Amino acid sequence: MKTPQQVWAMVDGLKQLYPDGICSLQYEKDYELLFAVRLSAQCTDERVNQVTPALFARFPTLEDFAQADVEEVGKYIHSCGFFRAKSRDLVLCAQMLLSQHGGKVPGTMEELVALPGVGRKTANLILGDVFHTPGVVVADTHCIRISGRLGLTDGTKDPGKVEKQLREILPPEESNNFCHRLVLHGRAICTARQAKCGMCPLASVCDYAAKNA
Repeated sequence: MKTPQQVWAMVDGLKQLYPDGICSLQYEKDYELLFAVRLSAQCTDERVNQVTPALFARFPTLEDFAQADVEEVGKYIHSCGFFRAKSRDLVLCAQMLLSQHGGKVPGTMEELVALPGVGRKTANLILGDVFHTPGVVVADTHCIRISGRLGLTDGTKDPGKVEKQLREILPPEESNNFCHRLVLHGRAICTARQAKCGMCPLASVCDYAAKNA
């Protein structure tokens, strides 16, 4: 188990490396972030950012999405993969947001996970980025891999367990941005293929670096 001092060293190290701890998905409206996160499943954020400008231009309002033809939506998001399920979820989600939430993205975990295609990872991201809820943890693949290497978790690959373990150890006011920074770190330095420990400012407090020095 890491000490609070070691945890803060990790938080501060990532802050210095990636000052802007923000989501890499591009959006203007709250529901656009919700939809973009749905599209990012089994797809890169880079690809989603290439697709969404045309998608949001064709369907500029939530009402437009709610009335959209699922097949037409699918044509815009085809390159994101699993486009049939994703396009259906976007349309159904828009309809539910209008009928049950007054056209607003809800701000509780229970309401969010009741939306089509929304799981805890997506819900946590929305709670953190839209509502600035302290203590949220977005347990994506980068977060799971790197938190295990650092020794912040016991190495489990289960997203629910990773979320629970990180909630217990991370400062609540830092956890959301910390997870965003882990994504950036996972792309640049601590990649799935190779952990570039010699370039990493967290190496002095990292279990993986200590074992593989």
